[in-house]
Amino acid sequence: MPEELPSYDELPVREGAPAGSSWGVWGEGDVLGCLNLLTEERTKAAAGLVKSGKVFALNWEMNLPDPPLFGRAAFEHHVEWLANEVGHDDSLSGWNTQSSSQWDGFRHIKSASHGFYGGVDDEDHGIHHWARRGLAGRAVLLDVGRWRQAQGRPLDMTASDPIDASELLATADAQATRIATGDVLLIRTGWIAWYTGLSGVERQELAGALKTPGLRPARETVQTLWDLHIAAVAADNPALEVWPPGALATPETFEAIREDPERTYELFAHFAILPLLGLPIGEMWNLEPLAEDCAADGVYEGFFTSAPLNLAAGVASPPNALVIK
Repeated sequence: MPEELPSYDELPVREGAPAGSSWGVWGEGDVLGCLNLLTEERTKAAAGLVKSGKVFALNWEMNLPDPPLFGRAAFEHHVEWLANEVGHDDSLSGWNTQSSSQWDGFRHIKSASHGFYGGVDDEDHGIHHWARRGLAGRAVLLDVGRWRQAQGRPLDMTASDPIDASELLATADAQATRIATGDVLLIRTGWIAWYTGLSGVERQELAGALKTPGLRPARETVQTLWDLHIAAVAADNPALEVWPPGALATPETFEAIREDPERTYELFAHFAILPLLGLPIGEMWNLEPLAEDCAADGVYEGFFTSAPLNLAAGVASPPNALVIK
């Protein structure tokens, strides 16, 4: 573990690494990225945050959204009798690990010019690295949805309504929330609460023409996430950032990207966050019960655990995440 992490402007630290990449910060061949910041010392300290013993499970129902988003197929759940009808087994058919609450692993998105995180071969990445390590530490919630509501600018759940990096910091200030190195940052927009109130017809229409609020894809966003030196970032909306990609781009942005493909993250910040920074992304996490409790007691931190699927070379996984306060 480096004694002091470089700022975004000081990246990269390894000769020949892509601009704005953390490649080499944790040595050659690293497959954990910012999860390296979940040290034993930080995990021990985070365990001391447990006061009330309240447990908040962050996985949404596996069958939501329904229908699935992004053109993904719905899975089928089969329940079978065991021999002599002594009980049951069950199985899933056609299950996509990113159909509901999920971690995006480092095999999910690559840099168009530089490949997967760290320059590590595709097949050498996998969610199993995270699972076999185990993830535990301090989580902090930024309730951007409530903060924007209080500002008289509620997020529009039907539009590509951007959240600027400065608004993350303003939310933290309003909550008196300190973000520390190695934290797991949870960002609530309120999208899941809004979605669950939709009718079946509205959900069908949404799946065919999805627009959602989220982080603005921009250098400032990528820089801020790195300079906070968090271990991971997760949100309750479908893509962490606004959807669809490029919704906020101007003709000048498209022209700049044609001239410099390294700026593709200005259309979709995933292209920088995952393969260049090595920062895990969580999407469609159910933060509603946790956010309600945080708003009630003013405590926006807790002990965090996550047990991804121990699936060799897996691209993604349900988070199986808890926050304990």
